[in-house]
This record gives sequence, structure tokens and C-alpha cells, in this order.
Amino acid sequence: MRNRFTFSLLNTDYVQLNESWNYLNVISPFYRLYLIDDGIGHLSNPEKQITLEKGNLYLIPSFTMFNQTCLSNLSQYYIHFIEESSDGSSLFAASRKLLQTEATVADIELFKRLIAINPGRDLRKSDNPKVYEKSNILKGFQEANSRLNISTILETQGLIQILLSRFLNCKDFANENKKPIPSRIMEAINHIQTNLSGNISVEELAARANLSTDHFSRSFYQHTGQRPLQFIQQKRIERAQFLILTSNFSFAEIAEQTGFESLSYFARVFKCTTGQTPGVYRDSHAYNI
Repeated sequence: MRNRFTFSLLNTDYVQLNESWNYLNVISPFYRLYLIDDGIGHLSNPEKQITLEKGNLYLIPSFTMFNQTCLSNLSQYYIHFIEESSDGSSLFAASRKLLQTEATVADIELFKRLIAINPGRDLRKSDNPKVYEKSNILKGFQEANSRLNISTILETQGLIQILLSRFLNCKDFANENKKPIPSRIMEAINHIQTNLSGNISVEELAARANLSTDHFSRSFYQHTGQRPLQFIQQKRIERAQFLILTSNFSFAEIAEQTGFESLSYFARVFKCTTGQTPGVYRDSHAYNI
């Protein structure tokens, strides 16, 4: 499978935690990867309960709700990172689950190297999601990458990908071997991703691809598993979720930035997709990133 996924570092460090590490209903717009060095902790959600134990790796994909707790002490290496892809897809799209796998002897050295080449990327001020969840804080973490030289950027991405590869053989990991997406469909996907705030029609996308509307829709469905309008709506809601979790924009502003014609329509689609109104979603999750 051609690698079209990249992962941008937010934070990394080694920490020793205690019973104050107790956060419920956490949901993040980024990934978390832990390597446990000592002690015991727990991850859980309605679908699964996992004990954090020495010698294991744990992965929490973005927008996966969970609880994290420690009863006494827990020592861990951690990485927070953002996933990016050329076509808006996700390597873990079919496996938005809490994942665990046995660490290799080399994995601790990979974490140590990642920390060494990215100094100051820790959360020493606080491990409380209420502190580091705001958009200006996340933006600062991301902007730190722009100050790295190209060698460090490539090595950092490589180290994250090596550690992520440990999870691709997990029994809970599911990934379809999809055929390469044709350039016409890829261009349409990129256009959707970069123009979510505007009016995007299937007719416009078909014209850009020099295909009839029916032919374009069939081809788009064949290569993405979704009809064009369904895909557009999904990406708009995903973007809205991110803005709700990481910004102080009003719902009217978020509706406008994600291309919904009215606040009422946005609220209706959001609830239909997520099962919650935008207000409930923000109250439930915005302080638990």
C-alpha cells in the first residue's frame, strides 16, 4: 500500500504520574501513543477496558472517547500527534478503538530519540486536558514543527511511523486494501477538503473531472465508499467537531466556516451524525481533550 499518511508531532516526553491522573470522557482531535515503563493505569470506554502495564504500547486514535486513570503510580513515554493525508482518509478509519500491543526492546530507544531531537515539547506545565486543549495552545505545538530543520522533521515522522507500525498487525486493527484512487477523484477530494466553507456541488466536481455527473458519482463511490454529497457532509461535520473542541467560535461561525447554509441546518445534521447537539457536544467534550 502506498504510504499517503503523514503524522505531525505535538508533544512528547517521559512522565511519572500518580492518582491525580484521572480524566473521564476524554476525546481529542489528535492521536495519543503511550509506552508504559512502570506501574499500572487504566484506559476504558463503553466498548473496552485496558490495563496499562509495563512493556506494552497503547494507541488512542483521534476522536476516540475514553477514560484514563491511575490508582497509585504510572511511568510512561507518550506522543501526541496529528494525522494528515492527501485524500482526507485515515490509516485507522476502520479501527477507531483503543489499541494495545507488546513493545519491542528497541521501542524505548525510539521514544528517547524522539524526545532528544524535539526538546521542550512536553506538557510540564500541566497534564490536565483543560489546560492544553485550547486552540492557541495546540497551534503553538504545531508551529514548533516549522522551526525544525528538514532532517529533524523527516526523522521525527519516521520514528512516529515505526512506532505506529507496531499496531498494524493487532487483531483489532482493520484496514482494507484499497486500489489507488484515480487522479480525477483525488483532485475532487482535495477540492472538497480545501473548500468546505463554500458551496460545493456534485455538478461542479464532475465538471472539474471532465465526467458526466452520473459517471463521476459512480466512480467517486467506487473509490471512497461514499456518494459525493455524503463525503462532503462527513468532512464538514469532522471539521465542525475539530472547531468545537479547539476554538471559541460560536456555532453560527462554525456553521459558516463549514459550509452550512444556516445554523438550524448545521445543528440538525450535526445531531444526526454525532448523536448530540453542538451544545451538548461542546459541554461534554471541550474540556477533555
